[in-house]
Amino acid sequence: MDLSVNGQSHALPEADVPPDMPLLWVLRDVLHLTGTKFGCGVAACGACTVHVDGQAVRSCVTPVATVQGKPVRTIEALGTAAQPHPLQKAWLDHQVPQCGYCQSGMLMAAADLLAKNRNPSDADIDAAITNICRCGTYPRIREAIKSAAKSLRGGVVA
Repeated sequence: MDLSVNGQSHALPEADVPPDMPLLWVLRDVLHLTGTKFGCGVAACGACTVHVDGQAVRSCVTPVATVQGKPVRTIEALGTAAQPHPLQKAWLDHQVPQCGYCQSGMLMAAADLLAKNRNPSDADIDAAITNICRCGTYPRIREAIKSAAKSLRGGVVA
């Protein structure tokens, strides 16, 4: 099975990767991309959120066979230390992380939202970001998303 992750093609050995293996475990255990986290295993918390074909998905319940031929993007490809994504910068500016466990999934869900809506309201953010943050930083998450949205709009308030 071939899998495209973060712009790189990976030939996955069928002996190690059955078609029903969750994408999360392929990313973490086979490809060693450990930024995507395991939280609940039932798609409730969102810690495992990645993009598949440009859409946010919960990788803990996504069989790897269903993503074959589709580009997968993980937190490792969202930005770099030298050039962080506007969300990553806003996350730090607004001091969003506490324990940090949910952050990679939260950032990927927020990136999906901003790819579709560059001027989200609180209601838009609440509807799109269903990830769970045990530390309860939701007000800062909203502000960081709005700040990143403003940056993506070129600093212009819509």
